Amino acid sequence: MAETEGFEPSRPFWGSAHLANECLQPLGHVSGAASYAEIGGNGQGIARDFRYLPRMFPPNRIVCLTEETVETLYLLGEDPRIVGVSGYAVRPPRVRREKPRVAAFISADIPKILALEPDLVLTFSDLQADIVAALIREGVAVHAFNQRDIAGILAMIRTLGRLVDAGSAADALAEELAAKLEAGKMRAAALPRRPRVYFEEWDEPMISGIGWVSELITIAGGDDVFADLATQKSAKDRIIGLEDVVAAKPDIVIGSWCGKKFVPARVASRTGFHDIPAVRDGELHEVKSTIILQPGPAALTDGLAALEAIIQTWARRQN
Repeated sequence: MAETEGFEPSRPFWGSAHLANECLQPLGHVSGAASYAEIGGNGQGIARDFRYLPRMFPPNRIVCLTEETVETLYLLGEDPRIVGVSGYAVRPPRVRREKPRVAAFISADIPKILALEPDLVLTFSDLQADIVAALIREGVAVHAFNQRDIAGILAMIRTLGRLVDAGSAADALAEELAAKLEAGKMRAAALPRRPRVYFEEWDEPMISGIGWVSELITIAGGDDVFADLATQKSAKDRIIGLEDVVAAKPDIVIGSWCGKKFVPARVASRTGFHDIPAVRDGELHEVKSTIILQPGPAALTDGLAALEAIIQTWARRQN
C-alpha cells in the first residue's frame, strides 16, 4: 500500500483484528526492500551503508510505526525527534501536517524509512515482525513493544521515556494516567448497578475485546461478558459465536470495528439477538477505534471517557 504522498489509509484498522481482510494483505514494501547503500540517503543514488551510520543516544531521529508511541512522544515534548510515522497516526491532529507517513500497519516503505536515517524505529506486536526483520537486516535499531493490558501500556510509556532520556517526564505521565484510572474506579463505585457489556472488536467473524479494553470496561463501571477471553493476545483466540453473545445477555453492546463504521441495525438483525437486553433496549453504541484500540494514552483517556459516558447513561436509565 503505497501512495505518492506517503501512507494514507482509506480507513484505519487495528492490528489485533487479525482476521480482518486488511490484515491479510501482503507486505509488498517489505519484500521489495532495497538496501540503503543502493538508494542513497537523499534518493539520488549516493552510496552509503546504513549499517555503519553512527548511533545516537538519546536517539534524535525516530520512526514510529504505530500511533501510541507517536502520541506518547508528543505528550512528553519529545516530538521533534520523530521523523516518520504510521499513516494511522492522528493524535495530536497536527501530526498529520508535521510528520511524513512511511507505513500502514502491516506494510511499510522500507526504502523511505531508510532514507530518513533513523536512529531508532518503534514497532508493535508480532504483526509487524516482517517489517522488523527487514529493518534489522538493513542494520536499523528497532524496539518492538507488545503491551496488551493497562499495566503494559503504563510500562510502555515509562520505557519509551527512558529510550529518549525523558524518564522523569514519562514517570509523571504514567502516574497522571494511573491516577485518572483510579478516579474512574471511584466514579464507577457510585453506580447503582453494573451493566453486562459486550465489546465487539470485529464483526465478521465476531471478535471480543482485547485485554486493556476489558480492563477499561471494568474501570468504567461495567462487567465484560467475555473477560475470560480478554487475556488472549491473538484475535483468533477471541472469536465468538452468535449463541455465545445471546447466552451472555449483555445489557450494552459496544462496537469498535477496527475503523469500519459500526452499524447497530446489522447487529440487531443477527439471529437470536432480539432476545438480548442491549438490543431490546436500544443499547448499541460505537466507540471509535482511534481512541480505544490503540494501546496508549488515547485508550486511557478518551477511550475510558467514552466507555464511562455509555455506562453512566445506562445506569441513570435504570432508576
